[in-house]
Amino acid sequence: MERGNFVDYIRIFCRSGSGGRGSAHFARTKFNPNAGPDGGDGGRGGHVILRGNTQLWTLLHLRYFKNVLAEDGEHGSKNNCTGREGKDVIIEVPLGTIAVDEETGIQEAEILEHGQEIIWVRGGRGGLGNTNFKSATNQAPEYSQPGEEGIEGWKKLELKILADVGLVGFPNAGKSTLLSTVSAAKPKIANYAFTTLIPQLGIVSYKDNKSFCMADLPGIIEGAAEGKGLGHRFLRHIERNSVLLFLVPADSPDHTKEYKILLNELKQYNPELLQKRIILAISKSDMLDDELKQAIKKTLPKKVPHIFISSAANQGINELKDMLWKALTEE
Repeated sequence: MERGNFVDYIRIFCRSGSGGRGSAHFARTKFNPNAGPDGGDGGRGGHVILRGNTQLWTLLHLRYFKNVLAEDGEHGSKNNCTGREGKDVIIEVPLGTIAVDEETGIQEAEILEHGQEIIWVRGGRGGLGNTNFKSATNQAPEYSQPGEEGIEGWKKLELKILADVGLVGFPNAGKSTLLSTVSAAKPKIANYAFTTLIPQLGIVSYKDNKSFCMADLPGIIEGAAEGKGLGHRFLRHIERNSVLLFLVPADSPDHTKEYKILLNELKQYNPELLQKRIILAISKSDMLDDELKQAIKKTLPKKVPHIFISSAANQGINELKDMLWKALTEE
């Protein structure tokens, strides 16, 4: 199912490998039965590593990957042989993934590039063998270090969609229709609220073989910042977008009020979102004549760039692309 194939939140138990114990061995040879300490160091425990992968766009592949256990390091041995390092566990994640410790709530890692690797949970260090403790006053140390314990705990992976332009609007504002018009994306379109239950991405072609990524995000309702509707599941994704395109349908009873409600929900969730570039589009404007457009235009916020568009009638779409490209490229 469409909804089941998109997973943007995973809770997993992680444990890095413990370091191997150092050896307290003494050399015994045919011609020198008291050759001295020759205990090797223990190997490092395996890390838990996050790696970015552009071929992934959801955390679905980790849905049943609940326990991540890295390998312990091997113990040191005689002849100053260091134990083998524990095998690392590499978790591949889509770009835009953040890693959070469940107990502290602290963000521990963020993956933004393909191939980027971050040690999420570090393996324990191997213990030192008795060779390291040999000195002029202690030529036969009979002790070595134990390996360092691995780290364990419950962790969270959260995906925040990476897109240049994010569509913001109430349910049924025409976001999915716009995305299907300007890109090859085929989001579900129907005449009822919350048709879109998961983010949809589309690549918008522009002039001279240029392009940018647009995200159709589930609609906001009043109170989304407190968790109503799809709440934080939706608002989390909007933090990654460079430009926010607000869509208010032409048949709205109060266009400015609807825009301010949307703006207020973003402000309550994260005030920093208001620092992004914002463009206001009046969708479904093919039902408006010039006189109604002028009347609506007078009520819109003066400092916010706005445009009248119709995805169904292909009105204002090229001009909208120009506005979005300018907003994305200007400093």
